[in-house]
Amino acid sequence: MSQATVAVVAGAGGALGHATTAALAASGFTVVALDRSADAMSDLRDAARKEAVDPADPGAVTEVIDRIAAEVGPPGVLVNTVGTFRLGDALATTPETLKLMLDVNLGPALWLSQAVAPHMRRHGSGAIVHVTARPGLEPASGMAAYSVSKAALVHLTRTLDLEFRPYGIRVNAVAPQLIDTASNRASLPADVIAHAVAPEAIAEVIAFLVSEAAAPVSGAILPVYGA
Repeated sequence: MSQATVAVVAGAGGALGHATTAALAASGFTVVALDRSADAMSDLRDAARKEAVDPADPGAVTEVIDRIAAEVGPPGVLVNTVGTFRLGDALATTPETLKLMLDVNLGPALWLSQAVAPHMRRHGSGAIVHVTARPGLEPASGMAAYSVSKAALVHLTRTLDLEFRPYGIRVNAVAPQLIDTASNRASLPADVIAHAVAPEAIAEVIAFLVSEAAAPVSGAILPVYGA
């Protein structure tokens, strides 16, 4: 990708979104940050532009991506770090929890991909990276709705790869197990958090996936499990 390439980072207000914004800016991209909360992006110094938008609203997502394309430049990269988590086994899962997991962990990936694809198709190239999770690849007890939503994201990533690749658009995903964030440190035991992966390390993997060095890589789900 050239230095003028516009990279959209969704979920930029979170720890991984912050780290990804910084990594892509350091790689020479013009980074546009998206998040539902404007306050969560207030300390982002590496974003050329910040847009508050609900990623679960397909109409709003399309409107903001089209505006970015017109005012900043067509997006050549999309990184989707949007996600949420709830504990709960299958018998305890409620309709509300399942809907939340699908609305946040799956829906935005599709709406964002739909929004950037026409711009990438016109230029015959593009790179998309979604963030799934290890439970989306390997079933884990005690997080049924979350695991199912992340498994659906894995399948969506592979489906998008098949559909987008003929237009020169690569679609991949990274799959963390546990990310070292302030909220995780506050809620998890020290022996568990000791195996967490720094957001900056995952962001570097994402930066590789959207780079020209990863041009042959498409349809991959890269584990970033840590130790």
